[in-house]
Amino acid sequence: MTSSAPAIPDRDGADAPYILCEDLFKIHKSDELEVVALRGLDLKVRPGELMAIVGASGSGKSTLLNILAGLDQPSAGRAFVGGRDLLTMTEGELVRYRRSAVGFIWQQTGRNLIPYLSAARNVELPLMLEGVEAAAARDRARELLDAVGLSHRRDHLPEQLSGGEQQRVSIAVALANRPPLLLADEPTGELDAIAADGIYEALGELNAQQGVTVVIVTHDPEIASRVDRVVAIRDGRTSMEIFRRAERSGGVTRVVHDEYVLVDSAGRLQVPREFLDRLSIGERARLFLGEGRLEVLPDSVRRVPPEERP
Repeated sequence: MTSSAPAIPDRDGADAPYILCEDLFKIHKSDELEVVALRGLDLKVRPGELMAIVGASGSGKSTLLNILAGLDQPSAGRAFVGGRDLLTMTEGELVRYRRSAVGFIWQQTGRNLIPYLSAARNVELPLMLEGVEAAAARDRARELLDAVGLSHRRDHLPEQLSGGEQQRVSIAVALANRPPLLLADEPTGELDAIAADGIYEALGELNAQQGVTVVIVTHDPEIASRVDRVVAIRDGRTSMEIFRRAERSGGVTRVVHDEYVLVDSAGRLQVPREFLDRLSIGERARLFLGEGRLEVLPDSVRRVPPEERP
């Protein structure tokens, strides 16, 4: 059962994003310490998109995923998922949101599955909690386990499954109630390369077949070849994105990755640190608007306008 909440219009007039975050902040407070996990983050995710979020440890990517999952609430800014304002939802609304509007996959398989239930029973459980009749729950579990290639393991307990098989059951559990959004936090972090391939293949097929929006947080350096778009987070802000596209030339089709730096809603441009270091740019830089381009130069460099050149 999913909500019919209206989507938030895109201010640029494009298709409305399913996920919209603008100037998002999250501050973790303890007795004597404040940690700013998100610092004015902006993010848009289209309905039905298969995308990944990458970043170093402590960059804020898991904090963002927890907010989108309704497991945490932002300190300030705007965060909408399917038209729902995550900043103003009550605890009761968040519970309903987590149960029907979003599926979540943890890195640790033990957090996704109940150890004394079979694979099929694990998938049936969230359906039964929503009041779905037993026969319909069994049919849905059979459908999902078949979709992730595990119909032959439906009666096995989690301990009888490999790590990759457990994560594929976890995907089925997360999708049991047909949520329009699936979030995965390092879903292949404890798996070998072959098992990881199986997880990414299953996520890609379910995205294509069911139109579910999929957001993956990962450290996997090969993720760009498996998703439509990769967004990098640095210091609590989105900094870069990579799009995958097919390019045909001379009768041969090849996959091309286009890389962009991002400009946030406040006009901030996150220039990669290695570029700044190479140009010896510290606290200040010079900006020059050229013909169809923007130049960023060290503050020690004076660019001579064309009219002043000899």
